[in-house]
Amino acid sequence: MQIQVANSQPSDLDMIFKFYDMAVAHQKKVFNKHWQGFSKKLVETEIAENRQYKILVNDEVACVFAVTFNDQLIWGDRDHDAIYIHRIVTHPDFRGLSFVKEIIKWASAFASENDLKYIRMDTWADNEKLLEYYTGCGFDYVGVVTMEKTDGLPKHYEGISLSLFEIKI
Repeated sequence: MQIQVANSQPSDLDMIFKFYDMAVAHQKKVFNKHWQGFSKKLVETEIAENRQYKILVNDEVACVFAVTFNDQLIWGDRDHDAIYIHRIVTHPDFRGLSFVKEIIKWASAFASENDLKYIRMDTWADNEKLLEYYTGCGFDYVGVVTMEKTDGLPKHYEGISLSLFEIKI
């Protein structure tokens, strides 16, 4: 099995939103919160800035994720020297292949090449299953933050608490 992380392209836009729709359907089945949609402009900007990625398995898209290099509203004073991973979605046909671990390998190399000190991510504070999964993948749990300002963030960040995770490079 050949696994490759590649930049998403403008031609991937419809596919990315299909993945998001699959993720929301899955979230509704397994948890009491779910994403509430993303703007097309946001994803187009991520693609143009080479911050939207796909994982290919034998040349078939199996997973998508996005990154950013600042996350002030979530990480506050700790927002520095990091790559932040967001919106990981695995196609149902490829679940169980540990793509978070693949993303960590890729992000570790990226961080080292770009003098970044951390790989960071967040999830809903009350999602015990994901908390266990992310720490099992090597992330350190660093605490909870309650979102107060959410201007510019997707709607599902409004009025929630997030668990924060990081790996020090």
